[in-house]
Amino acid sequence: MSLAARVIPCLDVKDGRVVKGVNFMDLRDAGDPIECARVYATEGADELVFLDVTASSSGRAPTYDMVNQVAEEIFIPFAVGGGIRSCDDVDRMLREGADKVGVNTAAIARPELISEIARRFGNQVLVLSADVRRSTATTSGMEVTTHGGRTGTGIDALAWLARAQDLGAGEILLNSMDADGTKQGFDLEMIERAREVVDLPLIASGGAGAVEHFAPAIRAGADAVLAASVFHFGDFTIGDVKAELAREGIDVR
Repeated sequence: MSLAARVIPCLDVKDGRVVKGVNFMDLRDAGDPIECARVYATEGADELVFLDVTASSSGRAPTYDMVNQVAEEIFIPFAVGGGIRSCDDVDRMLREGADKVGVNTAAIARPELISEIARRFGNQVLVLSADVRRSTATTSGMEVTTHGGRTGTGIDALAWLARAQDLGAGEILLNSMDADGTKQGFDLEMIERAREVVDLPLIASGGAGAVEHFAPAIRAGADAVLAASVFHFGDFTIGDVKAELAREGIDVR
């Protein structure tokens, strides 16, 4: 576990705009990514995550220009995922100013990509993004999906997380597809079961709808909590979340 819990806004980007929906569907515009990044950095975000939600499904390259603009505006760490398929993509992303990169679809298609990135750049830059849904198709009852959650893989999620750790991933971004955007709370069982199979830093994502939802996720085993729509649409602030975590006796930055 980290010494202090991190609070991380997630910016899902499509066509140059921040968007958010429910279960990755019915996306609504949530603003300009550069402006959102600037606001969140000012409000006390510990890190930011940018996910290009259509880069993999459309076969596009990552959005390097946006990354460069974000790097010029903020001075907190940020990770970028979506469309990263090779070490060359990672190299350019880091040169544009990203601190970390997230991989999902490309790593499932070719797991050795995880090892290649870790060896070349260090595992501290590599976040394995796992979009996981409940499924009877796997032993654990949890299945990894790809292409922004639109494609099932038949791969057991817990086995995949353990393998990714062995291959050199530095951090896990665990997104519950079933909880995503529902505002009903994080999938605590999923977090607990993921923590049983990996000892990497674990970011919990999917389902935040109230400040009271964050502390249980940390207690379930997450090192960081990630949310999107509740921040984008003003339900509450990063400061509100940190205050609630502190009231619950959880160290925050």
